[in-house]
Amino acid sequence: MSLFRLDASILPASSASRSLADLVEAEWTASHPDSTVTRRDLAADPVPATAWADAVTGGFVDEAQRTPAQNEARALATTFADELIGADALLFAVPLYNYGVSQHFKTWFDLAYTDPRIDPQGTALRGKPATLVTVLGGNYAPGTPKEGWDHSTGWLCRVLEDVWGLDLRVVQRPFTLVGVNPALDAFADTARELKENAESDARTYGREIAALRGSQVA
Repeated sequence: MSLFRLDASILPASSASRSLADLVEAEWTASHPDSTVTRRDLAADPVPATAWADAVTGGFVDEAQRTPAQNEARALATTFADELIGADALLFAVPLYNYGVSQHFKTWFDLAYTDPRIDPQGTALRGKPATLVTVLGGNYAPGTPKEGWDHSTGWLCRVLEDVWGLDLRVVQRPFTLVGVNPALDAFADTARELKENAESDARTYGREIAALRGSQVA
């Protein structure tokens, strides 16, 4: 039994997404105490910005004609795909940055996506249980002044659920900047409730992906 965990926060010591992902992982580990957890920390070990282009262009030429950079990029893409395919369940912790998708995650996804086993025609990931943890500094829910400014969560769900076919659950915690940004102090009660709800969801979905994988193995 194995869990693959990816973290994209650039602030590991104070990361809200990592804290929620820890709750998911703890439930998985409680259900599968002898399991392994494969970790990929995109902040500590970022994917080179040129890797995706090297992998794509390397696919247009024979292996003998590829540059060292193209070979390295394609080998890294294979490693990423192997990590996803080899795991029994997946956990992604990806914050919203500047109203969009974390560049670390986008670079990782683009490179992994070059592996034909997990492109839209591939089936290696379809139905695999997964949890996405995402956190937002503000609140972009319907009816809020900045409704529609979250350009990350929808894209993440699209590529993980619709493109890769994962059996996806989403834990979302808005208002993580309450208590940090004084302009948001009026929302302290709401932020506290949203935090508690997200923590509850994290525990619930951690148990769910553990139970789903356990039933499939049985």
